[in-house]
Amino acid sequence: MERDILRAYGPTVLDHWKHPRNLGLLEDADGYARLTGTCGDTMEMSVRLDGDIIAACGFQTDGCGTTTVCGSAATWLAMNRTFIEALGAVNTRGILELLGGLPETDVHCAELAAETLRRALADHLANKSSPWKKRYRKP
Repeated sequence: MERDILRAYGPTVLDHWKHPRNLGLLEDADGYARLTGTCGDTMEMSVRLDGDIIAACGFQTDGCGTTTVCGSAATWLAMNRTFIEALGAVNTRGILELLGGLPETDVHCAELAAETLRRALADHLANKSSPWKKRYRKP
């Protein structure tokens, strides 16, 4: 199976598939989002910031292996970047470049990961001046 993945997707995808980065949601996160993609996969992401720097990210998904790989790539790309840098770097194109590309049928997984992270950052921004609101999020 690993040989098939390596042949079809490449070594970076295989590495993120075998060793997903930042798997699991953060407790007491500054930003959180949950999104269901066009394929029916759901992804959740949480972020914690230290000042303007993304100090921690986490994700979970009920989706396929490619969705997991894209969630891993998105959180890896966001780590240790400023809020603004992460918004610029973590997009569909950035995820695809990091992974060395994906088949066209799997690009929606990168779109889901990028949009979920963007919404988690937006949640942080929306609640930044009212930190008590994060305790009342609807998961």
